[in-house]
Amino acid sequence: MTDIKEMVIVSGKGGTGKTSIAAALTSLFKDKVIADCDVDAANLHIIITPEEVVSQKEFIGGKKARINLDRCIQCNVCRDVCRYDAISEKFVVDPVSCEGCGACYYLCPAKAIDFTPQLAGYCYICRTPLNESFVFAELLPGEENSGKLVAEVRNEAREEAKKRDTGLILIDGPPGIGCPVISSLTGVNFALIVTEPTPTGVHDLKRICDLINHFKIKAAVVVNKSDINPDYVEEIKRYCENEGLTYLGEIPYDSKITEAQKNMTTILDFAPDSEASRAIKEIHKKIQKILEDV
Repeated sequence: MTDIKEMVIVSGKGGTGKTSIAAALTSLFKDKVIADCDVDAANLHIIITPEEVVSQKEFIGGKKARINLDRCIQCNVCRDVCRYDAISEKFVVDPVSCEGCGACYYLCPAKAIDFTPQLAGYCYICRTPLNESFVFAELLPGEENSGKLVAEVRNEAREEAKKRDTGLILIDGPPGIGCPVISSLTGVNFALIVTEPTPTGVHDLKRICDLINHFKIKAAVVVNKSDINPDYVEEIKRYCENEGLTYLGEIPYDSKITEAQKNMTTILDFAPDSEASRAIKEIHKKIQKILEDV
């Protein structure tokens, strides 16, 4: 059995180009399983374009209220206690507005409210054009428990890696530092942080680094769109040096990345000789060396 290593790509904030870089790295790493853990807004599959959905699994999330009108005495208690205005004047629950707190269920004097787990999304196991396993998921509108669904994606990716005797799971993590990010980070071998040279980029880089340090995960930093503000690139370098973080390099702003996305492909496949492609290839070499030692 091959020793499976897990690498997650995170960003601390949206818009840094994390998924574009993750997609490009999938073109360079061999012997891998790909997982998109940005379940609130999964889009890696748009670029990777899997050829076949091997299996689709339902994800059961939190509970939702539903009023049985045959038992309802229209006392209005449920509407009074609902903080989310999810119950109409006709005592019908809006499943999108309902937060599943259960207040109406527990306080209904007529016991007219059912409170049961609901379908919250789907997890897909796919095959890519290169016959690799790709796992992603999507939450239905208004649903929660994205951290739990991230864990489901990672579990399925591990099972695929075991079946295929694959040495690496490459994870495109969610942006930010919330529950889905924590679920994406826990237990991984290495985290690649993608940031940008802007005030918010630096601010959120520090937040994601604090989170990664909490879990004692080896991490390295890449600055995307590096030429838009060289002063902030220098600030990020100083921060990495002070914090003992590995600084892997920079990827310049390249409009060809946007063109590649429009063509539903990676920058490496669309423009392999572009500046951005060359930079990503150099970063990939450095990541490979790091993965050998973790």
